[in-house]
Amino acid sequence: MARTSTDPDDRRTGLTLLVVEDGMPGFTRGRVLDKMGIKVQDTVELSFDEVRVPVANRLGEEGAAFGHLGHNLPQERMTVAVGSVAQARAALETTLVYVKERQVFGTPVASFQNTKFELAAVAAEIEAAQTMLDRAVRELVDGELSDADAAKVKLFCTEMQARAVDRCLQLFGGYGYILEYPIARLYADARITRIYVGTSEVMKVIIVKSLGL
Repeated sequence: MARTSTDPDDRRTGLTLLVVEDGMPGFTRGRVLDKMGIKVQDTVELSFDEVRVPVANRLGEEGAAFGHLGHNLPQERMTVAVGSVAQARAALETTLVYVKERQVFGTPVASFQNTKFELAAVAAEIEAAQTMLDRAVRELVDGELSDADAAKVKLFCTEMQARAVDRCLQLFGGYGYILEYPIARLYADARITRIYVGTSEVMKVIIVKSLGL
């Protein structure tokens, strides 16, 4: 956890990372929260009531938490982007199988022009995101990926994922709303990627700053 800033005029300074261990007086774990998606990852309420943390449990330098936390943000955002593109591909693949098998009025859903156009658009967006992502990963490995470029990739890939999964789900009709079908679970899981590791709005703020605005 990061201690509340000791400088009321600058939220970035005065923050220190502390390791709070299980069993420390005042630290309790609450209920497991029931989320819309990513069910495999538990999200639990944590409570800190006058917890006293020894100096030995300080992580990194005092007052340097913001720098420590921000150092890995480009990599974290690439991780989210990679997952977003992979999940968009999974949505496309499961939809291709479904539309070939599902028949409406005696005709495979895949035979309709609208189906072909929708899936063509999804495929094109996925490839655009993949190209953008591949370049960014190379820059990350070479130590050349800027915060703004990481934000651009995270923004584009997660927003693309949302569009792709939504368009694919539409082709399932009512079945797309049933959690027995993978597309419904992909849809629920996709919503979080535009929120964590920096929301889409935060990504836009980072990008616009790089434009001098």
